[in-house]
Formats: sequence, C-alpha cells, structure tokens
Amino acid sequence: MSFSGKVREELAGNISPARHCQIAELAAFIGLCGTIVFNRFDRCSIKIHTENFLVARKVFTLIEKTFNIRTDISVRRNIAKQSVSYAVIVQRHEDAFRILQATKMIGEYKENADEIQPFSPLVIQQTCCKRAFLRGAYQAAGSMSDPKKSYHFEIVCSLSEAAEKIREVISSFGLEAKIVRRKNSYVVYLKEGSQIVDILNVMEAHVALMELENVRILKEMRNSVNRKVNCETANINKTVSAAVKQIEDITYLRDTVGFDHIPDNLVEAAIARLDNPDATLKELGETLDPPVGKSGINHRLRRLSEMADKARQEQGGLL
Repeated sequence: MSFSGKVREELAGNISPARHCQIAELAAFIGLCGTIVFNRFDRCSIKIHTENFLVARKVFTLIEKTFNIRTDISVRRNIAKQSVSYAVIVQRHEDAFRILQATKMIGEYKENADEIQPFSPLVIQQTCCKRAFLRGAYQAAGSMSDPKKSYHFEIVCSLSEAAEKIREVISSFGLEAKIVRRKNSYVVYLKEGSQIVDILNVMEAHVALMELENVRILKEMRNSVNRKVNCETANINKTVSAAVKQIEDITYLRDTVGFDHIPDNLVEAAIARLDNPDATLKELGETLDPPVGKSGINHRLRRLSEMADKARQEQGGLL
C-alpha cells in the first residue's frame, strides 16, 4: 500500500465522538466527492463516490451515527481498469434534506439545487471541527507522495471557491498552503516536509506522522553524512594538490639551484616533505626536530614555493 493509502486508511478508522465534528467531516465528503440530485419535483438525494472501500464504510458509518439514517451502497467494477468504485446513497428526500440542512449546505426553507452552499463556515467554526473537516477533505480528494522520494500533500477541488476555503482552513493552523490550477481542477498543496508533518498532526494521523518523521530523520542523517564526506573529500583533494605542488617546487629547487644556498630550516622542511609526500601539515611538522607547528611548516613550504617560482622566472629569462 502506498503511503497516501496508509494515511487514508488511518483517517478512515478515526471517527470523532462529537456530533458537530461528524457533521463537519461529512460536509467535506459531500462537497468534494458528493453529488446532490434534485428531480423535477424538487425531491433530492445524495450520492457520495469513492474508490476506497474503507472511505465508503466511513461515510456510511458517519451518516448512521450522526443522523440514524440507513444508506445504500452501490459497487461498480471496471474490468478494463481493474478498479472498483463505491457510492453511498441517501435516497429519501427527507433524509437527504436533513443532512443538507445539518451541514449548512441548504437553508431551512430552501429546497432547490440553485441555493446549495458548499463548505459553510458555520460548520467549521471550532478547531476540532476544522480538524475533522480536513480529515474528510483528504479522504475525499487528497493524496500524498511517498516521503522517501519527495514531500508533497494535495487536495484536489473542482471549484476555486472550495479550494480557497480549504486553503483558509489549513492556513488557520499556521501552515502556508498554496493553490495551483491543474487542467479543470484547483489543487491545494503543501510541499515542505515540516508542514506536511504538521498537517498530519492536524488531521490526527499520528501513525503516518511517526512514519514520515522516521523517513525525514534518515534523510537528514544521510544528507549530513554526505555533506561531511564531501567536505572531507574536498579537504583531502586540497591537501593532496598542495603536497604535489610542494614536491614539484622542492624537486625543481634541488635539481636546479641545489640546497647549498638555502637556509637549513627550509632544507629540513623540504627533505621532510620529500620523505613524507602524503603527510598533512600537522603530521609533517611533527617529524621535525624540534617539532614545528602547522603554521610554521606551512610558512617554510610557502617560502620554498616562492623560491622555486623565482628560480623558474630566472631560468625563463635566461632562455
């Protein structure tokens, strides 16, 4: 199962005991994956569609627990795509109308499709109801990428007004959700790992949150190790390049000028470098008698390089 599916499965098993939260979650389901049908006699019914059996069961349970209404479930199989879709159906007008009134999608005296208001702010005033609303929104139209590959959380809406309301609810928890147009849909999304951890906490998907945190910790550790290895490799390359240049300069001085006219302390450093081509400056300084510090040996080798450059210039001038 994908990580997104695990989140949906965890949320499907989480039903708030408070009726107002159940109504808020149901409002998200109806608004994002529901269809409200009015016939020519202005009698309405509700269908909530999903491709996930656990989500269908969640909707069925919510309606039964909140309104004591029994619903029908239809199952449609697509053999070509090897998929199954479910529809939770409230057939009776009286039952459907009661649900629409409770979710504030329709007023007490309004009984036609033109006056339906999705996502009324009246059902998501409290923080707990906002959490429940986002749980429903994710189960209805949300998805997440595998955190081992990338960080991406999104909820897809068909209407810009619905996307803006979801973004507003997410932002009320201090998260910077954004909206992007994708073909005929509007996508509310989060892309930072820390914000996705926070949204899972908001929706109370604590098991998925812990799994995501473990992935983030492993990623950060791996990145930290890679940074240190790259830094150490760069330092080693720098040290090796410097040592090669020093040996070239010392060899040039020895073969052209000779060590007879070079101060003894520089000759000592030159011989130490030739005898220890792979040693660091610190290690090189410790081979001398008496030992010399890192800055001291570096100063001597730099003097030798300057003398070699001067000798090359003089040789070049003679040529």
